[in-house]
Formats: sequence, C-alpha cells, structure tokens
Amino acid sequence: MEDKILESIAYILPAAVTGFVAYYMFNGFIKNKNSEKQLELLAQRKKEALPIKLQAYERLMLFCDRINPVKILMRIPPISTNTNDYLQLLIANIEQEFEHNLVQQIYVSEDTWTAIYASKNAVMNKLKQVAENSSSANDLRENVLIDYSKSLPPTETAIDFIKSEVRKLL
Repeated sequence: MEDKILESIAYILPAAVTGFVAYYMFNGFIKNKNSEKQLELLAQRKKEALPIKLQAYERLMLFCDRINPVKILMRIPPISTNTNDYLQLLIANIEQEFEHNLVQQIYVSEDTWTAIYASKNAVMNKLKQVAENSSSANDLRENVLIDYSKSLPPTETAIDFIKSEVRKLL
C-alpha cells in the first residue's frame, strides 16, 4: 500500500509541478499580451487625437491673429465717430470670436488656454484704456496703432505659447 502511495506521489508530483509552471508561464504571457494591447490602443488613440489637437491649436492661432489689435482695427471700420460705439463694436467682435472658439479648450493644455484667455482680456482692457483718452473713433484707432507700434500685442505672446505647445506635440 505504501508503495502504491509513493508511486502515485511520484507520478502526481511532477505533473503538479509542470502544471503550476505552465499556469504561471501562460498567466505571465497573457498579462504581457494584455499590456501590449493596451499600449497599442493608447498609441492608436493618441495617433487619432493628434490631428484634432493640431486643428484646435490652428483655430486658436487664427483667433489670436483675428483679435490682434492692429489687425482688428484694419478689418473693422468705425460705424460712427462715437468712441464708445466703436469700442463696443470691437469688444463685441472679440467676444464673438472667443465664443466661436470656446470649445477648443477641450483639446489644448490648461496653460495654453490660460494664455489665450489672458491675451483676449489684455486686448479688451487695452482698448478700453485707450478709449478713455480718445475723443473720436478715428482717434481711438490712431492711439491704439501708436500704442502697439511701441510694444508687442498680447496676442503675439499667446501665439508664441501656441507654437511652443505644438512643437512639444510634434
């Protein structure tokens, strides 16, 4: 009886050891395959998201270009000689451009969006500040153009920030 038990153990023990080794090898193999698939899916998602992100950066670059004080003054002529009317028209145009591009914040970094938002506010505040010292709409245009001929508009800072972010993506 003892011989049969020892003989059974002699057959069962190597089979059990082989079974455990096979289990751990296949388990490790399956885990490795799953992690490879997850990495492939992540890479695929990033590959698909890159064009969308680049398009968002393009839209925001265009937004900054459109609200550039010098360019917006050239694009939008005064509707009357009243300074306040012209200021309200410019601000409404900037707000409209901003609202049109608001959804782009989903695709860009927090820092980029902060730069865009700060640029928009800086342009609007500067227009308001210059309007206080202007006697007519044409005077406002001249004062803004003179002011920005001496310094870079805040939109240029935002554009530089966008360019650096895109370089990181590529």
